[in-house]
Amino acid sequence: MAWNEPGGRDDKNDPWSSGGNDRGGRRGGPGGNDQGPPDLDEALQKLQERLNTLFGGKKSGGSGGASSGGAQGGPGLGFIGVLALLAVVVWAGMGFYTVDQQERGVILRLGKFSETVQPGLQWNPPLVDDVTILNVTRVRTYDHRSLMLTRDENIVDVDMTIQYVVSDPKNYVLNVRDPEVSLGHASESSLRHTVGATDMDGILTEGRETLALEVQARLQRYMEVYGTGLAISRVNIKNATAPSQVQDAFDDVIKAREDEQRVKNQAESYANGIVPEARGTAQRVIEEANAYREEVIAKSTGEAERFSALLDAYRLAPDVTRERLYIETLQQVYANTPKVMMDSDASGNNMMYLPLDKLMERVPATSTSRSVRLDDNSLRQITDQVMQEVNSRSSSTSLREGR
Repeated sequence: MAWNEPGGRDDKNDPWSSGGNDRGGRRGGPGGNDQGPPDLDEALQKLQERLNTLFGGKKSGGSGGASSGGAQGGPGLGFIGVLALLAVVVWAGMGFYTVDQQERGVILRLGKFSETVQPGLQWNPPLVDDVTILNVTRVRTYDHRSLMLTRDENIVDVDMTIQYVVSDPKNYVLNVRDPEVSLGHASESSLRHTVGATDMDGILTEGRETLALEVQARLQRYMEVYGTGLAISRVNIKNATAPSQVQDAFDDVIKAREDEQRVKNQAESYANGIVPEARGTAQRVIEEANAYREEVIAKSTGEAERFSALLDAYRLAPDVTRERLYIETLQQVYANTPKVMMDSDASGNNMMYLPLDKLMERVPATSTSRSVRLDDNSLRQITDQVMQEVNSRSSSTSLREGR
């Protein structure tokens, strides 16, 4: 029967009475009817029993030494188990992580390389594995600028930009302590080696692209030898100039070279224009000479053939042919002169002189032209003047003879 059931009340069963556990002291008045708060040891013992039941342990039973011993050692063991369980859960939860699509993870297990993980959800035991995640697609930039000596012993100031990516995460993490520092030293060496084998003119003018390609190839070889895990994407020569102390003198030299090139271009342009023209003129003269030669040959051949035909005609009728040749010759001779000599009297020896050039001047200017033939009216006027002149001279001649 419980101590607090009706009719069964007994002070010795009351835990709060003097007959019960005296470690808590007397809490009630006479008869032990007043109830106080539960004992702390009893509450801890109940918690221990529940934890033992949860983890498959046995309940502590009875009173006496066993009960007292369980009450003293049980609560500490229960708390340790709970803390251990929570620690395991937290430790396991800390091992989950995500690797992005552009990233790779380098796993070091107890300080030794284990593997390189791919994108996705990953788990590694914390405090055992050390995970380093790297972006292998992001293009990184390194700027470098320095003064250096060229092959022709001139000093130039070169400013370049290097673009690179992480191509091998394992080498990037393990082989070199600071890959960027190694990249800077290798960039300095590559640039100096390439510039030292190039003249200043090529660096300052059209040789920058070639210089950048050579530096990129040499720098990539250095990165592979060092095992830095870096891949050089591109090298850009942003600026290549002379030192600021002598920049004005270099500007004058460059300007003079530009003027020289401009004058050369003008001379070549003039030559390209005058040479074809001279060649065309020479070809035209040659063609004209060939045409004249052909013309003379053809004319001479024709004259020879005409003379042969005339000879045949002369042999058949010498008198007629001789008279015809005489008349044609006179016609050709007098055709080129503006003066005409006429016999005024068949029985006399007087010759009449007709100045056709003077007669032509009397014709109105609107009716004559050197480039236009005379019309019928003009010819009629000239003919009338000629007849008048012939008649007048015939009359004067007759008068002189009558005297």
